[in-house]
Formats: sequence, structure tokens, C-alpha cells
Amino acid sequence: MNYPEALAWLYGTQDRGIKLGLERMRAFLAELGWEQGATRFLHVAGTNGKGSVCAMLDSICQAAGMRTGLFTSPHLVTFRERIRLDGEMAAREEIAEELTRIRGVCEAMESTFFEIATALALEFFRRAGMDVVVLETGLGGRLDATNVVRPEVAVITSVGLDHMQLLGGTLGGIAREKAGIIKAGVPVVTGPLPDEAAAVVAEVAAARGARLIEVSEPERECAVGLKGAHQRINAAVALRALEAARLGVGPEHLAEGLRRVSWPGRFQYATQDGRGFILDGAHNPEAARRLAQTWREEYGTRRTEVILGVMRDKDARGICAELAAVAQEFAIVPVRSPRAGPVEELLETAGEWRPCRVCVSLVEAMATARRAETPALITGSFFLIGEALVLLGLAEGEQEISAQ
Repeated sequence: MNYPEALAWLYGTQDRGIKLGLERMRAFLAELGWEQGATRFLHVAGTNGKGSVCAMLDSICQAAGMRTGLFTSPHLVTFRERIRLDGEMAAREEIAEELTRIRGVCEAMESTFFEIATALALEFFRRAGMDVVVLETGLGGRLDATNVVRPEVAVITSVGLDHMQLLGGTLGGIAREKAGIIKAGVPVVTGPLPDEAAAVVAEVAAARGARLIEVSEPERECAVGLKGAHQRINAAVALRALEAARLGVGPEHLAEGLRRVSWPGRFQYATQDGRGFILDGAHNPEAARRLAQTWREEYGTRRTEVILGVMRDKDARGICAELAAVAQEFAIVPVRSPRAGPVEELLETAGEWRPCRVCVSLVEAMATARRAETPALITGSFFLIGEALVLLGLAEGEQEISAQ
């Protein structure tokens, strides 16, 4: 298969849905002959912040001269973003070659999309002989396909109410799923957690003899390449995780890695035709709250037009309630994904807080956004952010539509 053919086949496996559990994943990897070997893993879970923490860990380790692998999800524009080697996206030809090689095993075992993506990444990193791999969970942690490794440290960045249909409807239940990445004797680092979630994580850590390191505020003054006070908390989590993992990272590497870290779709500024835009994939109420806080840090009390698109399985009401604090009006747009929510429902929901207009596309919303000193805000879904990156010329090629 060439890359387009391999990708078409891979995206077709999304019809198999999400099947949480590790037995099939372990059997899948055994068929591929994968073993962890000497690779050191940093395993990161969390409702929000895990992508940023992963990017920081990867950047710092590169600054320290290590060969790094980074596995994250979802992608914004291309599947290749999910698998990075020394900061570079996996090559199209190599992805096609590897998917062709493992396709027979995938079909025989009816592996899911995320299982295949995870196995593909692990194979890439094994063959490249990476020193350290930063592995982001997809959903939860306990039954997530990534939970087949024994890491140097486990990280839980935050716990909030998201993916409740799969992880449970309480903070304690969701925390228990995320705490499933904690291994016996492996240190665990957490960001600020609600009391109910923190109690669960502490209980699991104690039961498994895992040293618990709780981070509640920034611990040192470091310039961070990502905007927002919450990113300084994320930086503190990353620093404590690296200390716990004992990777031999020095202060100069920490400073350089945090300074140069970049992560698309996190309060990212761009312009087009004289209009300014902030891109941020806040896709649940907690993320929307942090986005509103960062907006006030940067723009004070000024309000703006919020260009909003939300998935049908997300808490649109909660998202709108948080964004209303910075919204002058909402421009409701469709999201290019099979999981997109109905525009009409989002219009009705957002209209409870601020005046709304409906646009047939993100193209229309961006073209008709006001030219003003204050940029418009594009948010609500990482899939929407990916489309915006392409329209703004910040990503090459066309957006690859994915359901996961």
C-alpha cells in the first residue's frame, strides 16, 4: 500500500469502535514480536494538559541530547503528527510500509484504530532505538492501549468530567481509570486534582507502593513557550516527572526545553487578511475555563467573537458557560468530523449566553470575522483547530478527517 491507501485502510478500522482492554493489545504486540527492551517510557494521562506536558517532556529530553519518541492523539491535520521521532513527524513512506507489514495481523485480530496506532508507534520507536519515549494515553489509562509498558514515571495531569460515557460519571470513577497507569514501585506525579480524585489516586499509589508526588503550583521561575498560567503548572509537573524518572536532565536542559517548546492549538496566534485569530482546542468545560483565564491574562476585560464548533459527545453547555466570560458573540460552525454535533443544537445552547450567528463553514466564519485589535477566538474542538491551521497556511496538505 502507498500512503493514501494505507491511511484509507487505517481510518476504515474506526468502524470497529473503541474497545477498552489490554488482553487483545498484548496479544497483538506479541504477534508483532514487540518487546519494551531498554527503552525508557514516560507515561502521561489526564483529562486536560497531557498533550502540553508530553510536548514539554519531549522538548526537555531533546535539549538534554536524548533521542526521543513522542506518541500523542488526536492529530490536528495529519496522522503523522501522532508519531514523532526527535521532534519530526513519522515519514509517509515509512508509515505506509509498516502498516502494510502489520495489516494481516491487524485484520486477523480485528484490532481497533487506536490499538493499531499505538502498536505502530511502539514499533517505530523500537526500530529507531529511542532513548526515551513519551507516551500519551488515549482514553482513561487503566484499559488504554498504551498501558502495556512499564514506565520510569507515571503522570496524571488533571482529572475532570469528560468521556463520561466510557470512564464513568464521577470524578472518583474517572480518577480510578486514570490511576490505572500507576505501576508497582513506579513514582507517580500529579497536577492539581479535585479532592475526590486526589484521594483515589493516593489510594491506588499506596496500594501499589508507588511514591506519590503532588504538584499544586509552579515551583521555579522558567520561561515557558506556551501561554497561560496553567502552562506553568504543567511545566512544574513535567519537571517533577523528569526528576522522579532520574534521566539525568540538568537545569540548563530544563530551561532550554521549556523555552523552545511549541504545541499547536494551545492559545496559538495567527493572522489572515488583516484579521487576527487565537486557536485553542478547548473541548470540555475545564479546558474552556483555562482558555478564558488565559484570554484575560493576555487581553484583560476585552471580549471577542468566539468561533465555536463542538463534538456531539461533549458538554456543549458547560463549554459555552465558561466561554461566555470572554465572548461578545458566538459564530457557530460545523466541525468536519463524523462525531460533530448538530449546529442547530449548539446555536440554541450558545444563544442562552450571548448573541449568535451561524456560518455554513469555518471559511465563512473567518472571512466575516471583524477586523479589530482583539483577535477572534476559534475553539471547541481540536478537529476545528486542524481545519483552521490548514486555512491559515500553518500546516501542509489537506486535513485528514478522523473520528478518534
